[in-house]
Amino acid sequence: MEGVSEANNQSVPEQIRIRAEKRQRLIDDGRNPYPIAVPITHTLSQVREKYPNLAAGEETEDFVGVAGRVVFSRNTGKLCFVTLQQGDGTRLQAMLSAAQVGKESLSDYKTDVDLGDHLFVYGRVIASKRGELSVMAQPGAEGQPAWQLTAKSLRPLPKTFKTEDGQEVSLSEDQRVRHREVDMITREAAREMVRTRAKVVASLRATLSGEDFIEVETPMLQTLHGGAAARPFVTHMNAYDTDLYLRIAPELFLKRCLVGGIDRVFEINRNFRNEGADSSHSPEFTMLETYQAYGNYRQIAELTRQLVQNAAQAALGTTVATLPNGESYDLGGEWEWIDLYGSLSAALGQEITPRTPREELVKLAQAREIEVEKFYSPGKLVELLWEEEVGDDLYAPTFVADFPEDTSPLVKSHPEKPGQVQKWDLYVRGFELATGYSELNDPVIQRERFEAQSLDAANGDPEAMQVDEEFLQAIEAGMPPAGGMGMGLDRLLMAITGLGIRETITFPLVKRI
Repeated sequence: MEGVSEANNQSVPEQIRIRAEKRQRLIDDGRNPYPIAVPITHTLSQVREKYPNLAAGEETEDFVGVAGRVVFSRNTGKLCFVTLQQGDGTRLQAMLSAAQVGKESLSDYKTDVDLGDHLFVYGRVIASKRGELSVMAQPGAEGQPAWQLTAKSLRPLPKTFKTEDGQEVSLSEDQRVRHREVDMITREAAREMVRTRAKVVASLRATLSGEDFIEVETPMLQTLHGGAAARPFVTHMNAYDTDLYLRIAPELFLKRCLVGGIDRVFEINRNFRNEGADSSHSPEFTMLETYQAYGNYRQIAELTRQLVQNAAQAALGTTVATLPNGESYDLGGEWEWIDLYGSLSAALGQEITPRTPREELVKLAQAREIEVEKFYSPGKLVELLWEEEVGDDLYAPTFVADFPEDTSPLVKSHPEKPGQVQKWDLYVRGFELATGYSELNDPVIQRERFEAQSLDAANGDPEAMQVDEEFLQAIEAGMPPAGGMGMGLDRLLMAITGLGIRETITFPLVKRI
């Protein structure tokens, strides 16, 4: 749709054209529809809190100046009713009468103000004859206007209708994510998600701070991509005439903090992975990563449980989430710990170990119509089979532990399980929420793992890591034993609310139309 600056273009919808003409007329008349400041004295919620029990028809001599978005308007002959809404959804009625504001001012109001406009009203606090708390507009003794436009809306708000099940809907799902600002105006759940997300982030920081973790910031533009198995976004820096990667994970830089003596460290920031987008994946997402010197994957699992449960308590007031279908989901208590190979063997009805031949794993995968690439390692095939046979049906919060060594180049080998590493994935309602390691800190083995990854990349694996000499030099200086964890913040919101990932991200990336 063309911008409203093209108001004379016949392709512009009529409502937008009329509103744009109103804007220009106001400016021509010397009335600024976008003033710098207005004399607000109270928020709408403050008025509601201060006057909770006015009886129908009761009037006060208290004057207030309030402002909000016009979400309802009813104009009669000499009396107009308007409902204002502030950012959190609180609403308050204002009334404008010819007797109080004058016939000319009331006529201007009827002509100038549309649904969606931001409006300032000054007047006495009263209750209408029907008992509705209201502000009766009238000019102030010190020259305050009875009403004033504070921002002219050039695009009308979408109409709201009811679905067959009685739900009020204004926008389609696609429109909600493309125009989140309108979604937040018209839908309480969209506004509440923003607040819930803020509570969750604050809780994560508070929990980690209480355990003496220090928050740091690491580079998003990197000369090498590493810290996870994922396809990177590539960009170019003109000043250095070099290609750079948007980071897929902050892991390697956070481990360098461990080397430097920041023994408990975390970061909450954006990651970018040039992969698919669906109900649980977004190419741009927020990640929490945290590392604890002299910890291990068992200790970091306990910290993760504490983080999730504290976040749920902060956001919901309980660890029992209510899902959109009305079902309750309990994130509280202790969580089960299962072995990846053991649970896969039980699901398949045959033993699978790190020694199972690749050929056998390929046959099992193909029998289940799992796509197999030539560069897939045995461990990769084991993980794909596990996701198909176990992961999709793993409902209760569960730590799935001890992964294949060949898919986990940054993790310590398990001392009691050859071919496996001390890594867990946390699954909630069939999706992966977090992953945790006993971190590999032997620089010689780490170099061998990186070199093996380079061979995988040469054989066509687009997710394989590169040899990161700067990171290797860092841990050659001595990195303490550590436990580390990465958790997607958007997925944490999914776990707490039961919604898809695009609903938990305030402005998700969507394909242009």
